Amino acid sequence: MREGGFGRKDIYEINFKRKKEPNLALSKSLANDSDIEITDNDKNQPNLTLFKGIVIDYDSFEPLGSEIEITDNDKNKVISTIKSNSVSGKFLASLPAGKNYGLTINKKGYLFYSENFDIPASAAYKEIHKHIPLQKLSVGNRIVLKNIFYDYGKATLRPESISELFRVVKLLNLSNDIKIEVASFTDSRGSDEFNKALSQARAQAVADFLFAGGIGKEQMVVKGYGKLNPIATNETEEGRQLNRR
Repeated sequence: MREGGFGRKDIYEINFKRKKEPNLALSKSLANDSDIEITDNDKNQPNLTLFKGIVIDYDSFEPLGSEIEITDNDKNKVISTIKSNSVSGKFLASLPAGKNYGLTINKKGYLFYSENFDIPASAAYKEIHKHIPLQKLSVGNRIVLKNIFYDYGKATLRPESISELFRVVKLLNLSNDIKIEVASFTDSRGSDEFNKALSQARAQAVADFLFAGGIGKEQMVVKGYGKLNPIATNETEEGRQLNRR
């Protein structure tokens, strides 16, 4: 019996104080109409980004269980592997500030999906929510490689690109009867001639890496499209970044 109690089986109550709700600013992402970004302005929050997602089949919208690799791009090293729920397709990745991350979602029989998070050490707490559709490995489908990096105005692949390129090599080695087009695009800055030549050189740099990795030249078509076929506005830096792909 506790001092002040009345018997051997006294009942005690514990009251938990509700924490102050964080100030959340809601904004649409430029990348996709279904993407929602939530930024938490509470200074007491840790310096990290929470990436919450649901992996679905591109055609049926059914949830998919998949494997998610998180890579430190600067070191070209996988630092974490998680799985999306096989029933709901949901996953949660915690990305502390101060690194350039590559996040790749893999499932057998599907093209992989990649995302890049270059998070400065000073970045505030942030939550990003996305529905991620995986396309089946079939004719006509395409992926955007978001962890391929070049210096400005140049076609030389930066070292941070290696992990992403090895994923492409692995994918093609599993399906050596597939023929692919390696396509490169620029934003609208610069002349048509410069952008066409730059995009062709960048696409060729990727193809050369794949060839060195054992992929036959007969499996690849290399094409630089310059500033054609933009997928976003060229009036903002965010839009231009999406168009450089």
